[in-house]
Amino acid sequence: MAAPLLENLSESLGSPEPAVRLLLSILIGYPCALVYRRFLFYQPATVVHLFHTFSGLALAAFNFGSEIYHSAVCVLVQFLMLRLMGRTVTTVLSSFTFQLVYLLAGYYFTATGEYDIKWTMPHCVLTLKLVGLSFDYYDGGKEPSELSSEQRIAALPSVPSLLEVCGFSYFYGGFLVGPQFTLRSYQKLVAGELTDCPGKPPNSVAPAMKRFALGFLCLVIYAIFSPYYPDSYFLTDEYDAQPFWYRCVFILLWAKVVLYKYVSCWVIAEGVCILSGLGYNGVVDGEHKWDACANMKVWRFETTPLFGGTISSFNINTNAWAARHVFKRLKFLGNKSLSHVTTLLFLTFWHGLHSGYILCFTMEFFIITVERQALALVRDSPLLSKLANSALYPLIYVVQQCVHWLFMGYPLVPFCLFTYDKWFKVYSSIYFCGHVFFLATFLIMPYIRKVLVPKKERSPTKQD
Repeated sequence: MAAPLLENLSESLGSPEPAVRLLLSILIGYPCALVYRRFLFYQPATVVHLFHTFSGLALAAFNFGSEIYHSAVCVLVQFLMLRLMGRTVTTVLSSFTFQLVYLLAGYYFTATGEYDIKWTMPHCVLTLKLVGLSFDYYDGGKEPSELSSEQRIAALPSVPSLLEVCGFSYFYGGFLVGPQFTLRSYQKLVAGELTDCPGKPPNSVAPAMKRFALGFLCLVIYAIFSPYYPDSYFLTDEYDAQPFWYRCVFILLWAKVVLYKYVSCWVIAEGVCILSGLGYNGVVDGEHKWDACANMKVWRFETTPLFGGTISSFNINTNAWAARHVFKRLKFLGNKSLSHVTTLLFLTFWHGLHSGYILCFTMEFFIITVERQALALVRDSPLLSKLANSALYPLIYVVQQCVHWLFMGYPLVPFCLFTYDKWFKVYSSIYFCGHVFFLATFLIMPYIRKVLVPKKERSPTKQD
């Protein structure tokens, strides 16, 4: 009965059935959170774990059928590693290797040349959760003085039970599309500690509905405009026949629209976490904060003219996970650039095996490098600093935004088209303008610096 209904609904919405199932599953998180608040908030931890486990499994089965066994196998193996191998480096390395290899094998055997919603989509979220779990369990065996503040907050004082790991892994607010959160945060949720009213369910309905409304607005924008900016248009003769400026402007507008697909899902899912209490983030300046599970800073995402600003406002929890568990743990390399490259390499393969991901993250690193040099130039040059703070800034801001979104869309092309034959065709049609622009800027920046920066201000650009 459900299949014909979903088929009719997907036809009415003009969306693939897997996408409709995914969206419905994210929305079902809201009634699940209400059930938890109304009936289970005061129940023993075992009951809450069971509810989270079976509700998450039901959503997984609704979307992926019998393929839910992939996640079950990985959760069980992860638990056995913690139990049998203890707080050792071997546990961390074994977890990292097993979970990542399992994910990559899934990509290899299921990959197509299109964006498909299949079991590997939530599994990439689960992979980070389980690898992070092994790191947090390992950190729990260290002295607090050996840990950073982030590590102390997430460190696990004891080995979790199997039921606890299952509830954490399948929690309906984060299983399908994220966000990432630690087992310690989940334990506090189950213990009823993540609330602004001690001993009572949190007053989080209003902030949750605000995020839902914002996410729904982003979803409507995507639904309205995405038919006008499909990925497939890049590969048509019509696109090739357009003038160069049109092809560039199309990339700019396409990038803005296509990212709303991710923004809408993450913001709606964040609302589920807030409603359950998982989004509670304590009190700041006398105000209760609900942004512990924020995966998007939407206002900053929309208004920043900087590439770094867009990256820092997008997929926040995944970036924070990579920074905490990869970048900062590579401190022994003694080189921030090398740590940055290694982290991006990890994220590249975590996303998938297509060549488009490699090119996307390579371009991201190069663009951020050039942008940091440009910001240092503006900071050190009296002329450019004065110009940036003059009455002309609104005009400069508009130009910045146009350049910013054109070249944000540029690395997104291979990210969304995946394979060499597709993204190379598009890049050829715009004469690899992004590569040319940033390479030329990188090469001439030192000479511009010599002209515009007084000698006493000249110094090597300090890395952030």
